[in-house]
Amino acid sequence: MKNQISQRELEIGGQCIPVTIVRERRHSIRFAVGKRAVTLRLPAILTEAEQAAQWERFTGWITRQLQQKPGLLDQFAIKTYRNEDIFWVGRRMYQLRLEETEGASHRGRLKDGILHLRLSSFASQTDRQKAIEHLLSRLIAGDFQSDITRRVLALNEQHFRVSIQGVRLKYNHSNWGSCSAKGNINLSTRLLFAPDEVIDYVIVHELAHRIELNHSPRFWKLVETAMPEYKLQEKWLNENGHLCRF
Repeated sequence: MKNQISQRELEIGGQCIPVTIVRERRHSIRFAVGKRAVTLRLPAILTEAEQAAQWERFTGWITRQLQQKPGLLDQFAIKTYRNEDIFWVGRRMYQLRLEETEGASHRGRLKDGILHLRLSSFASQTDRQKAIEHLLSRLIAGDFQSDITRRVLALNEQHFRVSIQGVRLKYNHSNWGSCSAKGNINLSTRLLFAPDEVIDYVIVHELAHRIELNHSPRFWKLVETAMPEYKLQEKWLNENGHLCRF
């Protein structure tokens, strides 16, 4: 039997929470908070009455989680952007200027701290917000590119002295950074919202992968030698990473 996957929404305290329900070949029931949704995993053989009872348990579980960690589900909140909005990324302030056009595509440019975005009037509100998010990520990545590249090179020279092909900033949700076999250091633009020492930790983490392509004890020793208090930066990411987004 193939897994049956369905999507629902749950409203708690005025917040709309996306829920993924997976019915599969299993005996236990599992609740989990993922990156895109809260997941409820159920045995495929449950009756409708049993499913309804588990939904009630699931709702109670989410409510208790929110009481213990009020910001736990902030990552699911829809971020909206308006003309003339002012916001900060790191220590840099930007102002947003939005303009509708008759074209089919979305475009943007950054000049003197002002992000000029030209958005297609034919786009839906959801597509419009998604386009703004991606344009902001791309434009601000360009603004930070030289500084981040210099930081990668400095940390590499100080601690590792490995070959680097290039440094790239990408709006990646699946991880904070990666290192390719060719020597490219890839960093998520979401990191730009984090403190400098957290950014340094992710850079050190990826540089260490140029020596050890795994998470072996030797790898973590390389990280610890370069940054003895790296666990504090990991803790910050675990607790605040959901706030780092455009």
